[in-house]
Amino acid sequence: MLTILGFVMIATFLVLIMMKKMSPIAALVLIPALFCVFVGKGAKLGDYVIEGVGSLAPTAAMLMFAIVYFGVMIDVGLFDPIVRGILKFCKADPLRVVVGTALLAAIVSLDGDGSTTFMITVSAMYPLYKRLKMSLVVMTGVAAMANGVMNTLPWGGPTARAATALKLDASDIFVPMIPALAVGLLFVFVLAYVLGRRERKRLGVLTLDEALEPQEAETVLVGAAAGTGGEAKATGGTGGAFLPEEPQDEGFQGLDPNRATLRPKLYWFNALLTVTLLTAMIMEWLPIPVLFLLGAAAALTVNFPHIPDQKARLAAHADNVLNVSGMVFAAAVFTGVLQGTGMVDHMAKWMVDVIPAGMGPHMALVTGLLSLPLTYFMSNDGFYFGVLPVLAEAGAAHGVTPLEMARASLVGQPLHMSSPLVPAVYVLVGMAKVEFGDHTRFVVKWAALTCLVILGAGLLFGII
Repeated sequence: MLTILGFVMIATFLVLIMMKKMSPIAALVLIPALFCVFVGKGAKLGDYVIEGVGSLAPTAAMLMFAIVYFGVMIDVGLFDPIVRGILKFCKADPLRVVVGTALLAAIVSLDGDGSTTFMITVSAMYPLYKRLKMSLVVMTGVAAMANGVMNTLPWGGPTARAATALKLDASDIFVPMIPALAVGLLFVFVLAYVLGRRERKRLGVLTLDEALEPQEAETVLVGAAAGTGGEAKATGGTGGAFLPEEPQDEGFQGLDPNRATLRPKLYWFNALLTVTLLTAMIMEWLPIPVLFLLGAAAALTVNFPHIPDQKARLAAHADNVLNVSGMVFAAAVFTGVLQGTGMVDHMAKWMVDVIPAGMGPHMALVTGLLSLPLTYFMSNDGFYFGVLPVLAEAGAAHGVTPLEMARASLVGQPLHMSSPLVPAVYVLVGMAKVEFGDHTRFVVKWAALTCLVILGAGLLFGII
């Protein structure tokens, strides 16, 4: 019964938010509370929620101060050179914009943290998507898939969890998987190209080189990057290529080359501070929430020594902070009920039990396929520490090595990054001002296909 109720609860949540019958925060809180009563454990709801909040509180703290830190870094112009390079490549062509989104997300994902990747990617690309009237779910979908593939880096989380759960070396799991993951990342770029062509066709846009003289093109490019400027005109083609000025949210004025918050004299200080922060994250010198708390305090103090300026920067990013942290604490109710009632354990056991005995020698393939729904419907901790050891034991009885099982377990990460149980996805959709249901409808099919491509490449190369 708990198995059925677990699946029904998740399905109810997904249907309601995809049909926009409830907001994600309301659904994350009310649906699990209702099902907790259904299973007869309503009296323990408070305990489940407090336990869930306690487990996710460090994540919420990390996201709050990470948003402030990277918001300040964007304000002061740290990422402007990278943004200018990407935008110069894009040239206001929707095809190049989408491919540039995938490229930027993949590069920034090297730090191993999805939230920072999404903050930087959205802050850089949002003004261009808005100015060209491109689909914002294309941006969130492509960014999530690129980050999902890169999330398998040993310091990204899943690989370390698999290594810990099966008592293996993380490098032994990850290094042989590089060819298959490279194929997956290449597929994301191909998909970005296809989606970009679709956007170009839908909008009927000319590239800047085709539509304008070089001097005009540069002017429009700067205007698109800044989110400001006068009206630009299309000089041909099948539709209005360049759009009149639209008011920009303060959180996205970070690309204005003349903004008052720029601190060019402090550029190298900010660059060194960010490199030090990322190095400390990778080397695990301190817990990540503590690092971002210290980093945000240092960034604000040095770049904006006057208290009114510090308050103005905090106020400018308060909307994103409140939105994301609220989502995380609401998700704590969902995960707390799912785990506290035992639903997640029963669901995992049922999934393992329904595997036919004849599939024993192919447990690596089975694990790769199961990683798609299981890492979407439960946390990485739940999958890697609760389900993977059981699957690995079943595989070992048929001669399948734990290394193969661990590698196969990484396959579902491109889909996992859009799971409603992943706090970083709320950073992505919140900053992009995209409804979570719209993002889910768009990305699930493409992310699942990316996972299957990685699995197929792993089988083809003999890695899995």
